[in-house]
Parts: sequence; structure tokens; C-alpha cells
Amino acid sequence: MLHPDRLFPSDPAALAIARRLHAAIRDLPILSPHGHTEARWFAENQPFADPATLFIKPDHYIFRMLYSQGIPLERMGIGQGEIEDPRAVWRIFAEHYYLFRGTPTRLWLNYAFQELFGLRKILTAQTADLYYDTIQEKLATPEFLPRALYERFCIEVLATTDSPLDDLEFHRQLKHSGWRGKILPTFRPDPVVDPDFDGFVSNIERLGAVAKEDTASWSGYLAALRKTRERFRLLGCTATDHGHPTAATADLGREAAAALFDRVRSGSASAANRELFRAQMLTEMAAMSLEDGLVMQIHPGSLRNHNAALYQRFGQDIGADIPAPTDYVHNLRPLLHRFGNEPKLSIILFTLDESTYSRELAPLAGHYPCLKLGPPWWFHDSPEGMLRFRESTTETAGFYNTVGFNDDTRAFLSIPARHDVARRVDCAYLSKLVADHRLEEDEAHEIAFDLAYRFVASTYRLTKNG
Repeated sequence: MLHPDRLFPSDPAALAIARRLHAAIRDLPILSPHGHTEARWFAENQPFADPATLFIKPDHYIFRMLYSQGIPLERMGIGQGEIEDPRAVWRIFAEHYYLFRGTPTRLWLNYAFQELFGLRKILTAQTADLYYDTIQEKLATPEFLPRALYERFCIEVLATTDSPLDDLEFHRQLKHSGWRGKILPTFRPDPVVDPDFDGFVSNIERLGAVAKEDTASWSGYLAALRKTRERFRLLGCTATDHGHPTAATADLGREAAAALFDRVRSGSASAANRELFRAQMLTEMAAMSLEDGLVMQIHPGSLRNHNAALYQRFGQDIGADIPAPTDYVHNLRPLLHRFGNEPKLSIILFTLDESTYSRELAPLAGHYPCLKLGPPWWFHDSPEGMLRFRESTTETAGFYNTVGFNDDTRAFLSIPARHDVARRVDCAYLSKLVADHRLEEDEAHEIAFDLAYRFVASTYRLTKNG
């Protein structure tokens, strides 16, 4: 299923260069600084239950596509604690696997099927049971326990994404387990900084209770956030993660910010006030990052839970989040006016609006010392999206204002596949620059290493050498 030259250029000269570049970096350790796997998997180190629970249930790329073709989410086991009939769910998936032709999802899945389970026939209704039985048998072996797979994938660091209300008990267990794997929490404050988040007011009360601060006041609320960030940092956290609907920032005075906080906490704030509060909180988070050194990730522009009926039935993260146009130049200006020239502050910008790459993001990152560009994300995490990113940003931001690759996945077994795709696409892009005599090949080798490893290590402050 996997051609050795997949994603490389067809031109013979560029192909030979791409092969050489890729051979030098393909076995580098994986740094995964932005993802959504669960620390519990590695703390408990229990076998994954079955193929459907492992591959389908956590992967919204899969059930989103199936739902678009009229397959109810209930038939895919979504909304169930444990899938009642995982083999039946797997058969539905296999019968419709053809839907993923040409998508990055098929690249990732074929990689896992072939490289991990030795399956070389394409998944179809006819091969469904062969796949299921082969995978199920291997999942029962010690080699397929979460920690063993982490080591097999040559992962050096794996970051999760965690609510400030999480007690981080599984991270604490891992830190004291003696296992050499490095699973780090990431501070995702959305539940306590976004007034539109379910349970926002009660979440703030819980935040105060855990931090032992009076979050009924603006100063107590900020103190509770600082204490929570420190709790995360002591367990290895190096980054924060902010999933706001827009990139709006604000820089209100203390009294105005406190009055705004009182309005949103009362539940009577208008939509404009709620957006202003989110904007103020991005600036407050930047100030805290300058204090404690946590890298700040901002990924706006997703209109989440677009399908109201599915949200009411299944809750968040069921594949109905839709990209929206995003303004960075005007919206980030208040934050950048205050902190943009701070070289010790590190802010990584992501986008779902590709039209902003060359017009806004590359010029911003190509100027402000605190800004870097995150890799193509979510809907654009594909060979085509990665190539468009390089072509749109390199001319203005260069390579050195980007941060390498992150996989942003809940699907654990897709991690090596996603990094394989990214490394191949970067080598393909660099090979063309060498073939066109715009780079020397030794320079391309250095950049390929930087994109695969060094940029991630240094930007996210993951290793001593970084």
C-alpha cells in the first residue's frame, strides 16, 4: 500500500535529492508538542480494547467523513461509553473505506495498517474481518501496550492538552513511575476564560476552590490562573493552548478589565462583551507567559459545534467544527503593541484561513520577535496543505520563523504516519529548491533536520539541547 517514493517529486533530479534528504532525517526521534492523546493510557498501560475503539472512536476525521455520507454516528459507536459491537462498527468502516481515497486520512491509516500490523491488502468489506482479527490479536500482546508503542514510535516527547480544572493525576503518576517516556501536560484555559464555554461561571468557582483563591474578584481570578499554570509547569508543561473563535486581543486598564470580568461572571454580558473578555484574556495570558516562560499557542478561526443537533446529542468534538475567515493584522495589534517586541515571549500562530498565510501571518512573523508560525493545522494537515504553507510563507517569513511540525491528534497510532508525511513533504519542497539552484544540498540537509526536530525542540523548550 505504501510506495517508497510517495509524496516525492516525479522529476528524476529532484527525486534523487528528496531521497537523500529523507534518508538523513526519517529516523529522527518524534517530538509531539501539540496533541490530544490521553495521559491515562500511559499511566495505566493497559491494552487498547479493540480496533474500532482504537482507530475510529477518537478520530473525528473518520466519523466526520462517514457522517457526511449519511451514516449515523450511533452506528459508529459515538456516544457510547464502550462500543457495544466493535466488529460491526469496523465492518461499516471497512465497507466505506473507499471514501477516504485521496485524503491524508488514508495515508495515515495505510501507514499504520502496513507498518504496525503487516496488512498489505487494502481495507474493504471483504478484508474487514482479516483486518479486525489481525489487529485484535496484536493488541493483546505486550508489544502493543501504550508505553511499548511510544518507544517503538521513537517518541521523545508527547504533550497532551489539559483543562485547568484537571487534577493531572495521571501526569503525576507518570512522573513518579520510573518509566523513561516523557508525557507532558499542556495548559488549555478555554473552560475558564471563554464566557461561551459550557459551565463557565461554575468553572471559575471550581478554579478558585482548587487554587485556594477568591475568583469572585478580578485579582483573585488572575492569581488562580497563575497558580494553575505553575501547577502545570511543575509537571513538565512548556506550553499553553488557546482555541478562541477569533484572534481578537485587547489591552484594557485594570479597572475596566475588572468591571468586564464582573459582567461576564454575572452571566449578563452581551456577545460583544464576551468577545472583548476573550480578547483581554489572550493579552493576560501573554503577560503570564512572559513571566513563567510557557510558550503560547493561538489557534483561532474554528466555528465550533456548528451542527447544533449533534452538539446537543453528543457534546463537543464530534467533527462539526467549521473554519471561518480570520483577521490577524488588526485583531492581534493590541497584544503586539504591548508585547510584540519581547524576544523572551514566544507566541505560535495557527490558522484555518489559508488566505492569511502570505497576506498577514508571514509578514507578522517575519517582523515581530515574539511570533512564529505554527504548521498547517487540522483541515490543512495534508500534503497539499503543507506544500501551500511552504510556498506561501517562505518568501516572507523564511524557514526560521516557523516551528516545524506537530501532529495535533487524538489518534495515537497516526502519530508516526503524520510525521512521516510532514518529513516527506518538506524534503520534496527542499529538493525542488536545490534542483532549481536556489539552495545548496548541504543547506537543505540542515533545514530538513531543523524542520523535523530542532525547531520543535527549541521553540517548545522541550530538550536541554533545544
